[in-house]
Amino acid sequence: MDQQNYTIVGVMSGTSLDGIDLALIQFENMNQQWHYKILSAQTYLYEQSWIDLLKNAHTLQQGEIESFNLNYTHHLAQKINKFTSQFQDVKIDAICSHGHTIIHKPKEGITIQIGNLPILSQLVKTTVVCDFRVQDVKLGGNGAPLVPLGDRILFHEYHYRINLGGFSNISYERENVTLAYDICPVNTVLNRLAFPKNYDENGDISKSGNVNPNLLDQLNNLEYYKLSHPKSLGVEWVYDCILPLLDSSNLSQQDKLCTFCEHIAYQIGKSIEKKDEKVLFTGGGVQNKYLMERIHHYVKNVQILDQQASDFKEALIFGLLGVLKLRNEINVLSSVTGASHDHSSGYIYKYQEN
Repeated sequence: MDQQNYTIVGVMSGTSLDGIDLALIQFENMNQQWHYKILSAQTYLYEQSWIDLLKNAHTLQQGEIESFNLNYTHHLAQKINKFTSQFQDVKIDAICSHGHTIIHKPKEGITIQIGNLPILSQLVKTTVVCDFRVQDVKLGGNGAPLVPLGDRILFHEYHYRINLGGFSNISYERENVTLAYDICPVNTVLNRLAFPKNYDENGDISKSGNVNPNLLDQLNNLEYYKLSHPKSLGVEWVYDCILPLLDSSNLSQQDKLCTFCEHIAYQIGKSIEKKDEKVLFTGGGVQNKYLMERIHHYVKNVQILDQQASDFKEALIFGLLGVLKLRNEINVLSSVTGASHDHSSGYIYKYQEN
């Protein structure tokens, strides 16, 4: 394909429910290597009413999901238009949007990301690339994680790449094959435990608590951690397996948070096979100073990107995956998701002027 430069808006809404991340990015393909520059980035925080709706969306029936999807698509379009209105003189090639996952049950052949309706391209008056997970599930994969290919392309100098978002996920190469999987929940649980605050700033509440050995053992012995990869997690697993343990522990908020931070750090440390190799950490969880302190206890060679690239890495990666889709190039790896073969996933909705 002749085009080697793209200006893209990457859009990501994660299971931590902190908001919608948008990043205006320039991608350039030089000598078969992709380079990026984030020109601008912003997070639009969810209002409490949207947090409540999204938190309970997994309980909706089919007809309710369709209506909610339409409402959310309009909400997402409003935020995208608000962001892009700042760049009237910039020609944007496409909006590359992950949408928001409300149901993820790949073993049952189901994954639903709302905000990916074809009408989005008309609402934002720009070509949209979205819905990256559905095809992979149809091909027998987990539909996740999708970030590892972007990690391999943009951050290949690091031996391991770990993102701390709603869930933590890891990617790395062995014999030139990319391997990746979800490690454990992070902000999906920490933010919920921090209620009535939206999140535990700097991990201050967690730091004031104590690790409960009994709860920690129960968490670390959950069946998921014994499974081999490829594997992925959804919010349903948190409701079914994590929250019941936390609720029945009768511990203080501080001790629950402290113990869960230890659980996260332990599971991440366990996922690093070669302790002396460089491990890149990105995502909102990097801002949790106490969590990073505990991770340092288990992981020796911790590397962190600049804050903007770290905070908006998933928007950046989905921007790249969208570019690859526009070029009809592979953007999902079967070695990561378990699908029958590598493929170019996502839908392209072109804006049709009336």
